[in-house]
This record gives sequence, structure tokens and C-alpha cells, in this order.
Amino acid sequence: MAARQFRWLLLGELLGYFLLGYWLVSRAGWTPLQAGSLALASFFAGRLFIVGLTFVLMLQGRGVVPAELRIGPFGALRMVLEEYLGFVVLFSLIQPFESFWLGPDRLVKPAAGRLPVLLIHGYQCNRGFWFWLRPRLEAAGWTVATHSLEPVFSDIDAYAEGIARRIDEVLAATGAPRLILVGHSMGGLASRAYLRRHGAVKVARLITLGTPHHGTLLASLGLGPNARQMRIGSPWLSALAAPLPPASVSIYSCHDNYVFPQQACSTLEGANNVAIGGVSHLGMAFSPRVLGNLIEALEPSV
Repeated sequence: MAARQFRWLLLGELLGYFLLGYWLVSRAGWTPLQAGSLALASFFAGRLFIVGLTFVLMLQGRGVVPAELRIGPFGALRMVLEEYLGFVVLFSLIQPFESFWLGPDRLVKPAAGRLPVLLIHGYQCNRGFWFWLRPRLEAAGWTVATHSLEPVFSDIDAYAEGIARRIDEVLAATGAPRLILVGHSMGGLASRAYLRRHGAVKVARLITLGTPHHGTLLASLGLGPNARQMRIGSPWLSALAAPLPPASVSIYSCHDNYVFPQQACSTLEGANNVAIGGVSHLGMAFSPRVLGNLIEALEPSV
């Protein structure tokens, strides 16, 4: 369903560019090349504006960056470009057509001493978010499953039952007694909502990536009940208390442009909190550094 919505949004945007181009050519005397160039520039400029806005807002509300994690101007430029490319690739190419790029999960029996991994994406995304990370986790020897949270704009608690069904499917297919939950952004909160409702009997470990455990200032601009629940100090977040599985980990970036102030919003009591620098929010989906931290967090014996 989420992929279909992405396709309709993309189609609507392209149709708008076509109609504008048709008017410019037929009524304003533009050449097709001029009209097409304007449409292409508008496509990329609109996305650049959204990405730039998140960084401007983050700079106004960011937390203190430890000295060892600070980045210079070139590092900041690289990070912004990575976020921009991640935004364009994920929302214009991958997520609208996630079944084509990812295909079904390969739920084979895990290697000895390992458990399957279930990846849960964040707000306004789908399983296509894991396009880059899933095959690299598999190459490292992990059995990896994915899940899409639907509907896109929903109460986060409503996602718990879908996660529960997917966990049962993964365990039945792999023969494993438990699995490891990995959630990016809101996916970490949805995973905690599952744990609050169903407990940790089937979950050996929770690993979150850039999750707003205590909300984020950016949530005030979001749509839907899930965005309201991610506002700092929301009643839902205040009531989100559930025992964590042992060896749980919260990995977060001190330069996250969606979850800020970063340290205050991303640390999770009872978990091992791991701070990294120079990685943006969507950039986590394509970051070798995040991959390395994630594999390290997966490794402890179960």
C-alpha cells in the first residue's frame, strides 16, 4: 500500500510538470527543451529545499556535539549531499517500486549461533528503505527479513499487530526461537510498542538507528497521529515504557537532521547508547559506518 501511495504521488508530480510544460510551450512560446529543463530543475530543486530545511531547523535546535565527533565544513557538505542523494533515490526510485528492487525476503535457516534479523523502517517510508543495507547484512552471514508499516499515517500502537504477525512468519520460516529487531527512526518506536504489548519472549535484542526515543522538534511539522506521538513530551512517549531485551542498542548520529536535539532525543534508558558523527538521517540507509556499528551490535552471543 505504501509503495502504491509513493507511485501515485510521483505520478501526480510528474503530471503537474507535464501540464505546466504543455502550457509554457502552447501558450507562453517556450521550446520543449526549455519547458523540460524547467521541470527537471523544479524536480530536483524541490527536494533540495526539503533537505535544506531539515538542516536549517536542526542547526537551530541541535544538541552539543562531542569534540571527537565534530566535522568540518567539507564533512558537513558531504553529509548534506549524502542526505540529498538518499532522499532522491529512496523516495523517487526505490520506495515507489520496492518489490522490484528488493523482491521477497530470503528466509533461510540462520547460521549456527545466530538469529534472524527483522528490519523495521521509519516514518513515511516502506521496506525499500533497506535496499542498500539488507544485502550487505546478508553478505555478512545474517538472515534478514523486512516489514512495511501500514497505513503510512497511523497511531504507532496500531503497527504492533503487523509486527507481531511478521515476527511469527519469520520464526516459522526460519525455525528460530527468537529474532533481533532493528528499527530506523519511528521503526524503533513501533518496535517498542510491540514489546510493550507482546513482551520480549520472541525478541532477543532491539537495535535502533536514529530513533526519537524522547521525540524530536521536527515532529511538529509532520502529518498524522504518528507524527504527533513523536513530539517531545507527548503523552504517548511518556507512557511508552516496556522492559527491553538484554543487550539492546540505540545508535544515533550527533548530526541527525530529523531527530534533534540529538543526544537528548535519541538515548534510551536500559540500552547501550552509541553516538556517531557525520551521518544524516536518511544517510543512515547507505552508510558504511552505520553498517559497521549495526553488525557490531548484532554480534553479541544470544
